[in-house]
Amino acid sequence: MAKTLRLILGDQLNQKHSWFGEVDSDVTYLLMEMKQETGYVRHHIQKVVGFFLAMRHFADWLAAHGHQVVYYRLDDQANKQALTENIKSLIAEQGFGRFEYQLPDEYRLDQQLRDLSEELEVEVQACDSEHFLTERGFLKDFFKGKKTYLMETFYRAMRKQYNILMDGDEPLTGKWNYDHENRNKFKDPLLLIPPKVHHRDVTDIVALLEKMEVETIGKLDAKQFAWPVTRVESLGLVTYFCEKLLPYFGVYQDAMYTDDAFLFHSRLSFAMNAKILSPIEVVEQVEQYWYSHQDAISIAQVEGFIRQIIGWREYMRGVYWAKMPDYASLNFFDHQRKLPSYFWTGKTKMNCLKHAIGQSLDHAYAHHIQRLMVTGNFALLAGIHPDEVDAWYLGIYIDAIEWVEITNTRGMSQFADGGIVGTKPYVSSANYIDKMSNYCEGCFYKKNLIVGDKACPFNSLYWHFYARNEAQLAKNPRIGMAYRTLAKMKDKEAILKQAEYYLGNLEEL
Repeated sequence: MAKTLRLILGDQLNQKHSWFGEVDSDVTYLLMEMKQETGYVRHHIQKVVGFFLAMRHFADWLAAHGHQVVYYRLDDQANKQALTENIKSLIAEQGFGRFEYQLPDEYRLDQQLRDLSEELEVEVQACDSEHFLTERGFLKDFFKGKKTYLMETFYRAMRKQYNILMDGDEPLTGKWNYDHENRNKFKDPLLLIPPKVHHRDVTDIVALLEKMEVETIGKLDAKQFAWPVTRVESLGLVTYFCEKLLPYFGVYQDAMYTDDAFLFHSRLSFAMNAKILSPIEVVEQVEQYWYSHQDAISIAQVEGFIRQIIGWREYMRGVYWAKMPDYASLNFFDHQRKLPSYFWTGKTKMNCLKHAIGQSLDHAYAHHIQRLMVTGNFALLAGIHPDEVDAWYLGIYIDAIEWVEITNTRGMSQFADGGIVGTKPYVSSANYIDKMSNYCEGCFYKKNLIVGDKACPFNSLYWHFYARNEAQLAKNPRIGMAYRTLAKMKDKEAILKQAEYYLGNLEEL
């Protein structure tokens, strides 16, 4: 049998993959830290450290179980810093007669490996990553002939297929979705639970990044890296979430609070997106915990969590493969502005942005409402180019891999896809932010003012957004009320003038 080289990408750390079921001395596994991957956008330092740590632990796990492993650290002399060159060189040097890889979840890597496969003179085979609930093309076939991909329809199909929170063919309690119970403002600090963290000294990796001149964003205490990077740690985080956080997760999943960056969120997204954990095992463990604790935990808490994983997460991956590569260039509103510099510093007079951006820089984390209705909302109202928004989100969050980032950002957040993912743009004035957070308290700007020196920028920008995009949006049945209100405004001219001032002075906000 020919010697086989098997590639494992940094987000393919799945110990349960069938590749690893038995040891074969003719098979060698390859993992690589590369400038190619640290440099295609400017990443948060915690993101780079997290992936390097997780990859190193995975390589150690493979070796401990008897597998042959080649691991290129970033500063290894043999490391050519690019996927194609490293693989071609290793095949030639060690005489591999076969190359295998798991299908990547990023289009650019999929194309790179397809091109490489045509160049190689050895046998090549690709296989599934055995992680997701659906195959790449499932969603495209599921919504064949439809312009809009309705997530709720897909979510219900997944519930039925995997028998999650089901009573035969019907949902438990007769209701599919408890989203209306997931919109409470957080007001009781006595409920707060400290997050489960894994303090790890990563000064060696930080020094490596400095030595190799890897440019990063964000902050990191090198002696206090807090994210789980092994399967044991990640499974422990699932248990912690069930026991400590699940009772309040659903009711506060949309809430934002200045004194706690995480509230009751699980912080499992990095472990799942690196494939350390599978979505179905997380969902099943949470579901089973709820079944045995129904007296203390309402179904609204668990349904909201499960919807994020087998609903949104799986759905967004399906949209990605149905619409790439064209999706990455969609710009429905033809927005052209650049992101203001405070997206990299958090230094802005807008309290909501200061907190949402600040915690992103501090923790490489923000939950879905902070991303959608604070930073994303502002970027959409301000007319920021989707490329700028994509690059920021892809770089700053530890869980950001393009298949999940770009569909949430360019689609759900920026409506740059014109309505493939969302049925309307997700924009709001200060009213929504105040309703869901305490961010407006103590802000330089006044949440109730639309015009004036201290008028909250979200208020006038909200109406300016609708005014300037009336041709594209007026016929949307979900936002007719906005245009009826705008038409009746007596101070419309002053509001739009206020917004024009803010748009011309974004750096000063």
